[in-house]
Amino acid sequence: MPSLSRDEVAHLARLARLHLPDDELAHYAEQLEVILGAVAQVSEVAGADVAPTSHPLPLRNVTRPDEARPGLGQEAVLAGAPASEEGRFRVPRILGEEA
Repeated sequence: MPSLSRDEVAHLARLARLHLPDDELAHYAEQLEVILGAVAQVSEVAGADVAPTSHPLPLRNVTRPDEARPGLGQEAVLAGAPASEEGRFRVPRILGEEA
C-alpha cells in the first residue's frame, strides 16, 4: 500500500490545478511512491562527507575580459542595410499601422 493516500494525491492535484478522476488517484499515488522511493535511495547514498554539487565536473568561466572597444558608426551600419531613412533602418509597415 502506498504511503501517499488518495486524499494527499487529490490535494497535490488541486494545488497543481489538475483535475484527476477518482480512478486515476490510486494510479498516481503508486507512481509518486516510486519517485519518492528513488529520492530516498539517493538521500541514503549522499552522506555527510559528500559535498553537494550542481555539476559533476568543475566549471570555469571562459569568457574574455570586458573591455571597451570602438564600434561601428551610424553611417557604416546603415551602409549594410537594404533601406534607411533619416538615419534609421527602414522596414516594411506591419499590422496595417498608420504612420
